[in-house]
Amino acid sequence: MYKTIVKVFFDKLVAIIVLLLSLPVTLPVVILLSIYNRGKIFFRQARPGYQGKVFTVFKFKTMNDKKDSQGNLLSDAERLTPVGEFIRKTSLDEIPQMLNVLMGDMSIVGPRPLLVEYLPLYSTEQKRRHDVKPGITGWAQVHGRNALSWQQKFAYDVWYVEHISFLIDIKVLFLTVIKVFKAEGISGEGSVTMRKFDGNN
Repeated sequence: MYKTIVKVFFDKLVAIIVLLLSLPVTLPVVILLSIYNRGKIFFRQARPGYQGKVFTVFKFKTMNDKKDSQGNLLSDAERLTPVGEFIRKTSLDEIPQMLNVLMGDMSIVGPRPLLVEYLPLYSTEQKRRHDVKPGITGWAQVHGRNALSWQQKFAYDVWYVEHISFLIDIKVLFLTVIKVFKAEGISGEGSVTMRKFDGNN
């Protein structure tokens, strides 16, 4: 009953509250991003959701689109703007995903939606992360976020799928607030983002 009824109501209620409370913050963020990213405010990307169904995820754009002389995008570290770095550290870039929650594609708590290209690389056990809706925050995020290895991350995701409950979700939200204030686990080892998943071998 919790997964099918209570969690859905809880998700939409939290999303509406967060969107309303964040209005005084999102306005200056939008203005700053429009300056640093030459008018490009939002990052949109196809991601797999519940049962692998693909949807479009929304985030604030924290990196610009600068390229080298050959027309290739510069590294993540070179494209991460000062305002983008601040937005990532404070997790403000996740606020637009509240719209994904209201549209029913995401939950407040659940495994993070990853890249579509990873779908054929998962083991049978790892695929279970798609047995629930992806979340804005999750069990893996409060246990290390991008500082985890992929195997650790997936293990936490599957654990959540097996133990999903209202109390677990409340615990994740509480720990998420603490993580945001401490700015822990934002970057992968030696990178400003998590390195790509290339399979289990």
